[in-house]
Amino acid sequence: MKNLLKSALFPLILTGVFIFFSQKSFGQNAWNAPAKAGSVVNPIKTSPASIAAGKSLWTRHCQSCHGKSGLGDGSKAAQLKTEPGDFTIAKFQGQSDGSIFYKTMEGREDMPSFKKKIPDPDDIWNLVNFIRTLKK
Repeated sequence: MKNLLKSALFPLILTGVFIFFSQKSFGQNAWNAPAKAGSVVNPIKTSPASIAAGKSLWTRHCQSCHGKSGLGDGSKAAQLKTEPGDFTIAKFQGQSDGSIFYKTMEGREDMPSFKKKIPDPDDIWNLVNFIRTLKK
């Protein structure tokens, strides 16, 4: 009976460990925007002006945690409970603009909501356009 119990628990434990580490592979627990939010299309065309506006917002609001280049190595990153993640990797960049917009607006855990700090949606879209430039 003990061997049967051990053989039944082992796959469950192994599965749990796999899920834990697969969520950590992105640098933080998996954070998926709702499908409806992810399907929202960026209404702001990428342009030098939009990217410059987004960079200004990044410097003011994001750089201290996410770092100058989006590597997750900002001056406050070590103080956070959740890792800020690397925005330059393909997995992050593979998200839709709508997903990045949603996560910026809503926040989660150490990531604050920017609904009040950056209330103009166009500014958040400019920020998304700048984030798209953070590639390796």
